[in-house]
Amino acid sequence: MKNKILFLPFLQIPSGHHQAATALIDGVKQIRPEIICEKIDILSYSYGGIEKLVSNVYLNWIHALPGLYNAIYKNAVYKNTEQTKRYILYEVLFLSFMKKLIKKTEPELIVCTHALPAYMLNYMKKTGDLKTPVINVYTDYFIHRFWGVEQIDFHFVPSMRMKHFLCQKGVKAEQIYITGIPIHTKIRKQRLPQALTKQGAYNVLISGGSLGVGEIWDLIQKLAETEPPYPIQFKVLCGKNQQLCARIKSMQKPHIIPLPYIDCKEEMNRLYDQADAMVTKPGGVTVSECLFKRKPIFIYNALPGQEKINQQQLTELGLVYKLDQSDIYKQLFAVLDDFSEMNQYQEHVENYHSNLHLKEPHEIIAELLI
Repeated sequence: MKNKILFLPFLQIPSGHHQAATALIDGVKQIRPEIICEKIDILSYSYGGIEKLVSNVYLNWIHALPGLYNAIYKNAVYKNTEQTKRYILYEVLFLSFMKKLIKKTEPELIVCTHALPAYMLNYMKKTGDLKTPVINVYTDYFIHRFWGVEQIDFHFVPSMRMKHFLCQKGVKAEQIYITGIPIHTKIRKQRLPQALTKQGAYNVLISGGSLGVGEIWDLIQKLAETEPPYPIQFKVLCGKNQQLCARIKSMQKPHIIPLPYIDCKEEMNRLYDQADAMVTKPGGVTVSECLFKRKPIFIYNALPGQEKINQQQLTELGLVYKLDQSDIYKQLFAVLDDFSEMNQYQEHVENYHSNLHLKEPHEIIAELLI
């Protein structure tokens, strides 16, 4: 029987959980094509079509009542993170389905890129219902208390801070790999700091997330109000937001170029290489790609919940700038054109990289399976 790995994200929306799982699957298949990799959303598996309803409610709630979502999120999973809490409702809703899924698929290794399946598997290990090794792959820059931790076999974390947090919770250091948030192998990592000399206009990439959501339109309008006082050109990743793409095109601003949804990883890699900086939300995978490309990151907006906490953690590490939208051009140019500032930023990025495991996360997974 061939080796099988089960990957468990959550929901079907193109989130960082799915992107990380896909990146790992493609990486594993590159080096060991005989391995069977299966990716399953436990909500769709358990309750079928209700997943689409849950996804829509989730997205609409974030945008309609961001303050309420942020408060509930922090109180539910980010308050007293050192404490372990039971979520009995989720056990009732998903435990029987999780047991059924494991029995049906018979994986030799399970990889969780979302907290809910990790919580379920941690509980099953605690009760003796699961012997299969489990890896938690964290796709944010913090660990909230919904994650199952204590019984999980291995942990792939983005930062040294998160390793310390897990050690304080009793996880052994040898079970923890500092990998960064996994990115696709076709997004080529920049191994050395990028050159700090620049000729011509600065190229800035703007990302609104894979769905083109957030306050990106307000940002674009501010950029379009005046002619650029500094040599900066913007390329806007519109995701699947066709309306946003059309509205930017109708502006006819030569320094603001909209780009439709890009599915090709090689094309995305090329855009990163051409960029001098990234303006984005603090979503885990996008930030991770920028860090591996060693591009300065400017945060223009953070969705409530995990993105706000990501921003806080990344700011403390000196890895992101908060974009002052009162004078965007001035701030971008002042940072990018300041040799000393850029040198200091690259030192922060290098310090972050110095803690990372030498092997890629998909390589570690393949070895752990053996």
